[in-house]
Amino acid sequence: MGYHQIRFEKDSEKAIRNESLQKALVNVTDRFRSQRNKASSEVPNWEELRNSVRERKKETIANLDKYLLQLEESVVIAGGKVHWAKDSDDACQIILGIAKEGQVKSVVKSKSMATEEIELNDSFESSGIKVVETDLGEYIIQLAGEHPSHIIAPAIHKTKDDISKLFSEKLKIPYYEEPEELTVVARERLRSEFLNADMGVSGANFAVAETGTIVIVENEGNARLTTTVPKIHVALVGIEKLIPKYEDLSLFLTVLARSATGQKSSTYVSFITGPKKQTDIDGPEEFHLVLLDNGRSKILASEETKESLYCIRCGACLNNCPVYRHVGGHSYGWAYSGPIGAIITPQLMGIDKAPELPFASSLCGACHDVCPVKIDFPKVLLELRKNVVKSKEKSSRVGGALLEKTGIKFWRFTVEHEYLYKLLNKLLHYLQTPWKQSNGKLKSLPYPFSRWTDERDFPSVAKKTFRERWKEIR
Repeated sequence: MGYHQIRFEKDSEKAIRNESLQKALVNVTDRFRSQRNKASSEVPNWEELRNSVRERKKETIANLDKYLLQLEESVVIAGGKVHWAKDSDDACQIILGIAKEGQVKSVVKSKSMATEEIELNDSFESSGIKVVETDLGEYIIQLAGEHPSHIIAPAIHKTKDDISKLFSEKLKIPYYEEPEELTVVARERLRSEFLNADMGVSGANFAVAETGTIVIVENEGNARLTTTVPKIHVALVGIEKLIPKYEDLSLFLTVLARSATGQKSSTYVSFITGPKKQTDIDGPEEFHLVLLDNGRSKILASEETKESLYCIRCGACLNNCPVYRHVGGHSYGWAYSGPIGAIITPQLMGIDKAPELPFASSLCGACHDVCPVKIDFPKVLLELRKNVVKSKEKSSRVGGALLEKTGIKFWRFTVEHEYLYKLLNKLLHYLQTPWKQSNGKLKSLPYPFSRWTDERDFPSVAKKTFRERWKEIR
């Protein structure tokens, strides 16, 4: 079930033609947007909160090395173990090693973008370990053999009918029409998985350096069961998820829930500090914190793009992005989609593996306007676009880049010489005839112009230029 090669243009074309997907995207993102706007408007000092959260993240990222060491020390004092993973393979091997040592045969997971990033499920399954997603949306996606299409709502692209058919086929149950009936089935199946699991794997919304506490925000209670019932709890956390002090949580929790789902607070907010204590009624016997780098240090080293690490994964940028709202999450080809995917994926995977994503934006700034930590998405995207161009120039595959540069130079030369500009306009008016339609639009121009005309209206070249018409009017 691994991720395929990123092909944003081709996959987005398919998504745009999928009518049911288009309806689902609009319905869900519209609901999230309106809820977010209502929730944020009820906070008198909302903009001040955003500024404060941004400054906290900025200071944390600037001193990340210090806070990471403090976090490690705090976790160890609380009785936990800390593991450092430089990349995806390293993280998977660490977690599989913990499972092997604990003789783990069955694993339950709560929703985690970090585990999606390293494709942990594939590693478990290839090692003969049963792994079950316990978030309802993730459970649906796992049964379908797909990947999440939204940070908050993984199964946003599935209709009720899709899920009913999927449950009937995979779980061998009757076709149920009511969502309540489907959730009852899922709850019954998952309850036995919780009770029989040897290990629980989670992510974390925040990790507090001061106390060694990880914080998990959710609405279903499955994360609490995942981290409490099995004897071993492993939390995979990106190194950017740190916040310095326990008191900082009030700020972050205030903006996270409102930005993500429009709630004042999520239904469950779990604070986990180490394994079960002698006085505790329940909890895991072992707690392991795996801190994931996987390219984050490289992002940190760039002054132009390091604010990408401020992200708290609320998903607000997806809901407000006109591109995401038309193409959905799967078009982005990896764990992260929408504007955050457009800036994070090329940096984590390498710009050469995802060169299309920095261009998957209109640069309208809607993402920046709603981001609770005020990430300047347009600025980062432009920096990444510049890097893509540089990468193409250095690459042996310079055909496309050379053609583009030649075209730009020709256009510049043309507009700098008035007589040539007039002549070109006259020529284009007659050369366009084979592709000109009765409505005055051009259709199916030769490649590479066809990439534009096949999807959008392209006005034909007028017989008279603007200058000629202006002279007549005057």
